[in-house]
Amino acid sequence: MSARSEVISRPTGCDDSLWNPDFAPTSPEERTWTWLSFAWLWVGLVVNIAAYMTASSLMAQGLTWWQAILAVLVGNSILVAPLVLIGRMGVLYRVPFPVLLRSSFGTIGARLPAMLRAVVACGWFGIQTWIGGSAIYAIAKILFPAAVEPFSTMIMPVVGLDPIAFGSFLAFWGVHVFFIAKGVESIRWLETLAGPLLLTGGLAALAWVYVSFGSFGKILETSQQFIKPGEHSFWMIFGTAVTAVVGGWATLALNIPDFTRFARSGRDQVIGQALGLPLPAMLLAFIGVVVTSASYLALGKVIWNPVTLAGELEGWLTVVLLSFLIIATITTNIAANVVSPSNDFSNLAPGRISFRMGGYITVVIGVLMFPWKLMASANAYIFVWLIAYGALLGPIAGVMISDFYLVRRGRIAADDLFLKDGCYRYRNGWNLSGVAALVIGVAPCLPGFLHAVGLWSDCPDYLTTIYDYSWFVGFFVAFVVYPLLMGVSRSQRRHPVAP
Repeated sequence: MSARSEVISRPTGCDDSLWNPDFAPTSPEERTWTWLSFAWLWVGLVVNIAAYMTASSLMAQGLTWWQAILAVLVGNSILVAPLVLIGRMGVLYRVPFPVLLRSSFGTIGARLPAMLRAVVACGWFGIQTWIGGSAIYAIAKILFPAAVEPFSTMIMPVVGLDPIAFGSFLAFWGVHVFFIAKGVESIRWLETLAGPLLLTGGLAALAWVYVSFGSFGKILETSQQFIKPGEHSFWMIFGTAVTAVVGGWATLALNIPDFTRFARSGRDQVIGQALGLPLPAMLLAFIGVVVTSASYLALGKVIWNPVTLAGELEGWLTVVLLSFLIIATITTNIAANVVSPSNDFSNLAPGRISFRMGGYITVVIGVLMFPWKLMASANAYIFVWLIAYGALLGPIAGVMISDFYLVRRGRIAADDLFLKDGCYRYRNGWNLSGVAALVIGVAPCLPGFLHAVGLWSDCPDYLTTIYDYSWFVGFFVAFVVYPLLMGVSRSQRRHPVAP
């Protein structure tokens, strides 16, 4: 039973297939998230291994250190706009992402974009959980080498790991189960507690590098050695870099109402997100460039991955760094890859699947994906994926914003979101205009994706260029097409009254 079900009763008229206590609008007592809560939420989100490596990875594509950091700043600053616009829907109507989707895709059709979002989250959940488990395993080998060593050659059948490695993965996985059981408020507590700690850890890393090498100038000068000569113009590389940065958080741009529904006010979510995302992301990118460059000066080789770097250090410093990485990974994973799919799976059958049960489904799928095998064979694919799922999720954001701000002028018939025969029934529960806008938004990027994964080698350059800007292309195409389709199919749309 959901924790909220103990205090929230089912309103008259709501359909069992569309409602459960976790989907009900939040009460005034539950709206406790201040601007600081949202700021620390984003600090906890952006401080993760993938974000740490972003700027260094962009340098490998031909950008200088300051151009790479600028791309991170620009991409995350752009992202604030859809975050705030979609987040406002959660503030006004106090319901989660999959419920809001019913306005633009229909009561049944909403399950399609929700599940697209959920599948992406499950993939990232498994990967992030494996990374966190690897850090625990590394600490165990440092602190208890005599206990770990005998098991290192005992490879378990099916999973292909030794017992300690698999046990470390399950231990980190179990922490997620704990927070799922405690609910969303425990996640706010985690992010508020961990945010300042992670920020302090990042600044401590900069201080350590500065004390060790005397100046950042020398270190940043060293970073120029890592730049790969560009095969394309600066603007082409820079545009692709910005798109990849936006694609990295395209998931949260969709399901941010899962959090803003708990906001104390609209002002809190705007200020918190504007302060919590761009500047901390830029700071982490700078830390990544500096520490990666310092690894070359200290060890004579470039180490991009902080987990690998920690393994090269000695003593207590290794344990401290790995501990920070564990905290950073869990704060990102829970907020980004657990909350949304929990609600998305619940949306399949709200009467039978609660938020908590949806979370359990998410973490089980994360294990069954065997993420350690995915990581071993598909590192390059993950970076392709950043742009690829941006092409998929950008159109969903375009449809949602266009529906709310252009078609409905900010007015949603809130009660009808939970009615099988309400104004969001459309055609048997499907808004074909929303589905068509999604498909049309994805279509221009499909050729470039086929080229990126090696299935169309002769793809014209202009189509690959479109793919390089996938999130933006998909967003704007869907944003423009959706209201046009809704105008053509007025017979299937009933205008809701103002709330």
